[in-house]
Amino acid sequence: SDYKIHLIVHWGVEAPFAPQGFCSGVVGMNALRVADLFCGAGGLSLGFRDADFDLKFSADNDFDSVETYRANLGAHVHQLDLSKGSASSLAAMISTAVGDIDVLVGGPPCQGFSMQGRGDIDDDRNDLLLRHVRIGIALGAKAVAFENVPTVLGPRGRKYLDTALAALARGGYSVNSAVLQAADFGVPQLRRRAFVVAIKRNAQSLPFDFPSPLRAASEYVTVREAFSGLPPPPEDFSEHVAFENHQRRKISDTNLERISFVPEGGGRLDIPARLRLPCHAKDDGHRHLDVYGRMWWDRPAPTITAMFDNFSRGRFAHPTENRNITNREGARLQSFPDSFVFMGDKKSVARQIGNAVPPLLAHAVAKAISRSLGLRPEQHIVHRPVQRVEYICAE
Repeated sequence: SDYKIHLIVHWGVEAPFAPQGFCSGVVGMNALRVADLFCGAGGLSLGFRDADFDLKFSADNDFDSVETYRANLGAHVHQLDLSKGSASSLAAMISTAVGDIDVLVGGPPCQGFSMQGRGDIDDDRNDLLLRHVRIGIALGAKAVAFENVPTVLGPRGRKYLDTALAALARGGYSVNSAVLQAADFGVPQLRRRAFVVAIKRNAQSLPFDFPSPLRAASEYVTVREAFSGLPPPPEDFSEHVAFENHQRRKISDTNLERISFVPEGGGRLDIPARLRLPCHAKDDGHRHLDVYGRMWWDRPAPTITAMFDNFSRGRFAHPTENRNITNREGARLQSFPDSFVFMGDKKSVARQIGNAVPPLLAHAVAKAISRSLGLRPEQHIVHRPVQRVEYICAE
């Protein structure tokens, strides 16, 4: 199939937001140039931008995610089906549009590897992991990195990962992999994610080391700290006037009664037998104990999933209020600033938040890549003219 896409490449230095803990988006003259594929709402890009990388090109196939990214991070994002066309043609398209790319990052879909989603190891989306790697090689990137669920490094992902790693080795890259705990880097959530980082051996680079934890378990950011200063959402189910994406979710009277019996940190076993689902009534109590669960105030949140907007799917109820956490609360638990506004309906927003890479975790990985490539960009404001590029990329 053919792509015909009009790209408007903005070379300016606008900073859509500069919340506490994040930089203004001003980058140095020698900043590493980044492309982010399967970018979703932009968690990886936000972390890399905060680490002084220069975002040049991003793409995702989901309309709402692209709209969210564009509203917060810039017009260099494009709605694009990355499963179409060859890796070399996609790389040529990116190079034609924005020039050289130093670092390719991304989050290829993980549903096929996910245990939480009971993924199919033969899911066609798993091929996108290899495609991501091949695009990076074709771009001649100094570093190629991707994030995924931890099972990508195990038997469920081995078929695809080995092929990708072999391609990187043939392309002259040294490959490193690790599972990182987001809470170690200031994210108020227990979220383990695998990262693979490949560094070009001739890129005048230093050996790559994954970032060391910034916090001990006793210092993890808690739900209480994450929600500090955030008022309850309006009772009438409207969006809060001061906090976008902060809106109460309607729940059934039965679920409202169920959650009323659950204490802080409790779950479905606290619900009276007469209110339990039939599938739970006969359960021996050893499976799915987090469903209909409340978070703890003084612990990090559990892993925020794409369905965190429904406490019947996990420990997603507010610690004390009889309601689900809101999308804004979920975004805070993923370390997004309040000024980062998500586009789309409430279900779409929850999915975008749950699928995102926490920006603070992305920032830690970005800094490690920067150290490996040996660059310390000075902070200079660079003004360049706006360019308009039209390209056609054919299969």
